[in-house]
Amino acid sequence: MESMGRPRCDAGRLWTLFRTCFIISACTFGGGMVVISMLQKKFVEELGWIDEDEVMDMFAIAQSCPGVMAVNTSIIIGYRIAGPAGAVLTVLGTVIPPMAILAIISVFYTQFRTNTAVALVLKGMQAGVAAVMINVTASMIGNVLKDRKLISLVMLLGASVAAVLFDVDIILIIIVCGAVGGVYAYLSSKHGGMAA
Repeated sequence: MESMGRPRCDAGRLWTLFRTCFIISACTFGGGMVVISMLQKKFVEELGWIDEDEVMDMFAIAQSCPGVMAVNTSIIIGYRIAGPAGAVLTVLGTVIPPMAILAIISVFYTQFRTNTAVALVLKGMQAGVAAVMINVTASMIGNVLKDRKLISLVMLLGASVAAVLFDVDIILIIIVCGAVGGVYAYLSSKHGGMAA
């Protein structure tokens, strides 16, 4: 695993960032969570350029920022790995494929809309997307439980209940959890670590 020092910005690393984001963006369906799962597998598990805890923090930041979650995450990952050049290349790699695909689809929109084969393929993809989203959710829950902190468990359960049972806006949940986590971190550092 790499040190947290200055990001490296060599040609091979930049090409890997662009190519990875381009391929993932071009070949995945289902939105941000699916893309994020692929980014995590590549940059955490395969390349080891980012550690598991850091990538979860990146996902939280990306989700709380305005814009598309997959693009936000790719910018943060690119910047962390190779600085500003990495951020530019990862965002280009993430944005170019869907823009090109949408440009083509918009030209043939009527034919796509009425084509039974295309409709069936898209329906079938929904099952795969659901499986990937369950995998990402399980991985994130595992990381929260790995800390063995009561406050993390309470926030996980509270956020889940608020979102599922009471249909609370996700932005509000993120803001509240962020505020609670910030206060907890501040109190922990002030008191030399709280056991929770």
